[in-house]
Amino acid sequence: MAVALAFASAAVFALGTVLQQREAMEDPGAKSGSAGVLLRLARRPVWLAGVTAYGVAFGLQAAALGVGRLVVVQPILATTIVFALPLGVRLSHQRVTRRDVIAACVVTAGLGLFLLLSDPGGGRDDAPIAEWLVAGGAVVAVVVALTLGGLSREGALRAALLGTAAGLLFGLVSALTKGAIEVLEDDGLGVLANWHLYAILVAGAAGMTLTQLSLGTGALAPAVATSSIFNPALSVLLGLTLFEEAIHKDALESTAAALALVAMFAGVAALAAGRREGEGSRQPAEARG
Repeated sequence: MAVALAFASAAVFALGTVLQQREAMEDPGAKSGSAGVLLRLARRPVWLAGVTAYGVAFGLQAAALGVGRLVVVQPILATTIVFALPLGVRLSHQRVTRRDVIAACVVTAGLGLFLLLSDPGGGRDDAPIAEWLVAGGAVVAVVVALTLGGLSREGALRAALLGTAAGLLFGLVSALTKGAIEVLEDDGLGVLANWHLYAILVAGAAGMTLTQLSLGTGALAPAVATSSIFNPALSVLLGLTLFEEAIHKDALESTAAALALVAMFAGVAALAAGRREGEGSRQPAEARG
């Protein structure tokens, strides 16, 4: 059930991403990094439809996390890019190359193989707040550095840096969501007074803003690839540390799993490096007929 819910979440996340990307490309503020980009985009019905899709996808993800482990659910979300690339062609007239498709398949296959070999088990419901503070502080520091670097760049590199920052924040949100789901199951409406919920709102809003700035470059592949990979990558790390979920492998499986991870990140690098500024942007209206 957790696997099915995670795949459904990835597909709906992809739809939301492409719909938001369509509108972000039309907003000059998204490209320049000006403040208030979310307020301007909120006036666009298509962008709001994308936000609605995100809400549905987040609900599916939360349901998956409620019945499954972070190290199982979150890597599946990397398939968002597989759904997003063809949707980008269909809905926002993105130009996706054969290299993009091959790299996306490598990313997905690498993550799938890693998941197959990992044989996860164990885990606890939540972590002490002191451990959350250490982990959260480290993530925020990296996100700030990536954001400052991304805002000073252009094109595919800007999309990749900001997409990575967004992915890390959403990875943190995913881990926080698992903690919040446990509170909801144990205490019902008591979750409204729990710190997990408000941390999710803050990190989620920041991640959403970074996502719009990343998508606003018009380089769909690196924006979606980096966010789609670093979200589950961080989630797996937090699952292994904060939630003490274990991965059991023998020496051969360990080597194969490591190679799968190398292939996964090679696919991400190919997607980011293969897209130059202006590639993947929406085709002119006259070219579309």
